[in-house]
Amino acid sequence: MDDGRPDPDLLLSQIQKEEKKETTGKLKIFLGYAAGVGKTYGMLKAAHDRLAEGIDVRIGYVETHGRSETDALLDGLPIIDRVAVQYKSTILYEMDIDAILALHPALVLVDELAHTNPPTFRHTKRYQDVEELLAAGIDVYTTLNIQHVESLRDVVAKITSIVVHETVPDRIIDLADEIELMDIPPAELQSRLAEGKVYVPDMASRAIEQFFNEGNLFALRELSLRKTADRVDTQMFEYMQTRSIPGPWATSEHLLVSIGPSPLSEKLVRTTKRQADRLNTDWRAVYVETPMHHRLSNKSREQIWKTVKLAESLGGKTETIFGLNIPDTLIEYAKKNNITRIVIGKTLRTRWKEILFGSIVDQMIHKSGDIDVYVISSGDRIKENISYSDESILPVTLPGKYLESLVLVSIVTICGELLKNYISQTNLIMFYLMVVVIAAFRRGLNLAIFTSIIGVLMFDFFLVPPYYTFRVSDTQYIITFFGMILVGIVVSILISKAQDYAKSAHHREEENAALYRLAKNLTGASDIKSVLSAVILKIEENFNWQAVILMPESKTLVVKGSSHALHITDDEISIAQWAFSKNAIVGYDTDTLHASRLRFIPIRSRKKVLGVLGVKPDEVEGVISPDEGRMLELFTDLTGLAIERFEKG
Repeated sequence: MDDGRPDPDLLLSQIQKEEKKETTGKLKIFLGYAAGVGKTYGMLKAAHDRLAEGIDVRIGYVETHGRSETDALLDGLPIIDRVAVQYKSTILYEMDIDAILALHPALVLVDELAHTNPPTFRHTKRYQDVEELLAAGIDVYTTLNIQHVESLRDVVAKITSIVVHETVPDRIIDLADEIELMDIPPAELQSRLAEGKVYVPDMASRAIEQFFNEGNLFALRELSLRKTADRVDTQMFEYMQTRSIPGPWATSEHLLVSIGPSPLSEKLVRTTKRQADRLNTDWRAVYVETPMHHRLSNKSREQIWKTVKLAESLGGKTETIFGLNIPDTLIEYAKKNNITRIVIGKTLRTRWKEILFGSIVDQMIHKSGDIDVYVISSGDRIKENISYSDESILPVTLPGKYLESLVLVSIVTICGELLKNYISQTNLIMFYLMVVVIAAFRRGLNLAIFTSIIGVLMFDFFLVPPYYTFRVSDTQYIITFFGMILVGIVVSILISKAQDYAKSAHHREEENAALYRLAKNLTGASDIKSVLSAVILKIEENFNWQAVILMPESKTLVVKGSSHALHITDDEISIAQWAFSKNAIVGYDTDTLHASRLRFIPIRSRKKVLGVLGVKPDEVEGVISPDEGRMLELFTDLTGLAIERFEKG
């Protein structure tokens, strides 16, 4: 029964948020729907007001674009010098985050939140610089256009026909303590453009034609108004919750989006994020790893990893679950986790694939029961683009394995030619099916289908009267041919699935065995040095990567264990120190300090960070896959528990 008292869990969450705010800076975003609406101008005016109050205000980075009204507001505000950076043949002048941290003003102005930093910077994006400033206790004023919000990227592209590449995760907008909407009517903005107050005249005329036309501006303005209104609704929702104010605000909706190797998954994630925002509810992105997962190409696996990182950047929970097929696994997961809506995509899958493998969408709708299923169309731009390590059935050139299959079919045909007067055609067909089974076992589904088709053609040409022609004297043979192909395909699919299940089980068994062996070695270790040696050895064995472990000594990290061939530089030790102090995964194939050749993962105990594990992947492989990343984190968790045991002892 509702007794009017606040929910204790919500109160605790609110208290924790307030405690965190006491140690971190406050973020204010000046949001606009296009360039020229007055974001930087409004930010500078607000900064002057704070300066008049006696607040230590500094300009970290402001871009006025030569607008005289905005330039005038720079007077009287202390400016922190920018740092010069060589990028290709150009000198860039970027925000000096280290200088800001050293001066530690109460408030710093950072224009253009969505800006991409030069490759040599420790952060890929400027919003990551802002996060570091906030963590240091510095308040930040910043500016942002609505088209740079990550969850609205596909909507903006549809409105303007322009794909925005520089985006800011929604979690940064959610992090803001205040959002001030800088809004002027579209007609006034177009007048400012025509007067040269936004761009120089030549650029202004092109901008009005290409981006700043009236229809685009109305749509973008509506998006910015809606985003700001959603923010206000969220704040009111939190206020009512913590004070147990009755009202029709409660919701039991929980959203799940099914992601996969298709590029459509990115659109699904953004759509789900917007739905969750409108409903003021949580959402999660789930990838079902089926036995077919091991056959995906590196490109498709990278697409999955890219979508997972997108979902995390938008504030969603992510999870990988294992199952024999996607519909049954998702429905079972949804029921266990009280999911009320499932968002899935309808890609342009060919009809023959739906006949052979079924339609995931139809199966989901049929099995969903009380769970709502939202099917999102792929549109014309996104195709079914899932690639496998071997997906060509009829190759343009015949590599060795296809020649091998051709030779086997030819041998069976020669035997049939010699025995056709002694053995019935029914028995001869069995020989061809045997070759199909052999091809399926040895080389997989595609080669088995190829073998089945070639077998039917040779059987028809050499062993069915009239001989040595593809004409048939009896129409019943046509049924026989189709039957041979159908049986061959069905047998191939069944064998391929059995092999996929076996390989998937073997892969899971290898992962579990690796974790078991590591845990066993760590349990038997006699000291911390033995623990570190065991971890490095297992990384070398399981990943074929080099590894290094650093631990604190007199407030600095020092190398405590390393692969013999790996020599870590002072710069890399500094990056490891960063990972240690920020308790964050950084370095190779991440968004922070990505130029490093090593990825650094914090080694944590239950209460603190104990050290850092650095791994140097094989450069030929490219990215670190989600599976590898998950295994590395499990390795560091086990390492942390083992080190903690000795420190307590």
